[in-house]
Amino acid sequence: MSTRKYLAELLGTFLFLTIGYASVAAFGAAGVPGLLVVPFAFPLGLLAAIFAVGHISGGHFNPAVTIAMVLDKRTLPVDAVGYIVAQAIGAIGAAAFVLVVAGQASVSAGITKPGGGVTEIGALLLEIVLTAGFVAVILTATKRAPLLAPLAIPLTLVAIHFAAAPLSGASVNPVRSLGSALIGGDLGGLWIYIVAPILGSAVGWGVFRVIDGGGEEALG
Repeated sequence: MSTRKYLAELLGTFLFLTIGYASVAAFGAAGVPGLLVVPFAFPLGLLAAIFAVGHISGGHFNPAVTIAMVLDKRTLPVDAVGYIVAQAIGAIGAAAFVLVVAGQASVSAGITKPGGGVTEIGALLLEIVLTAGFVAVILTATKRAPLLAPLAIPLTLVAIHFAAAPLSGASVNPVRSLGSALIGGDLGGLWIYIVAPILGSAVGWGVFRVIDGGGEEALG
């Protein structure tokens, strides 16, 4: 039943991003360097969401993943629309929840934007490449080693955060950026984090198709 899958995507995205957004507020309050917290908080939030409801919807929680799954014919386009709407609602709800708990400044601190010395084009290119890599890992892991995928995917997101959090914000997920930008009140650089993951999703799928070769066997 599609409604159940959409609800799972909404709740999973809410859980994933509530943990991530709240971590920004938490490290700010505790005076802990963000690079010691955020690269683990978002991936662990994703891990929690995957184990909580991933078995119902497939555990996308990211429009870039949903788009890649449509391109790979694993998700129907009509379901993709429902998934993406649910993901957006979950993300906005997560940011709104953190707003109520910790205030707008805490949400605003989590807005993804280019770091010092990084241009918008530089951030765009980095987000495209990292989203492509992330999507390729997801497509490969869920096909070739589905039992390991729930760990391989969050661990890849940890690596992406360590590589890019201070440079581009390490979003690789349009709704992750949408929630904090909309509730945090700064839409200025949002276009980067909408466009880049969409392009990166297509690139990642293309790389997967070329490298994978279309075989069906899985490692289990």
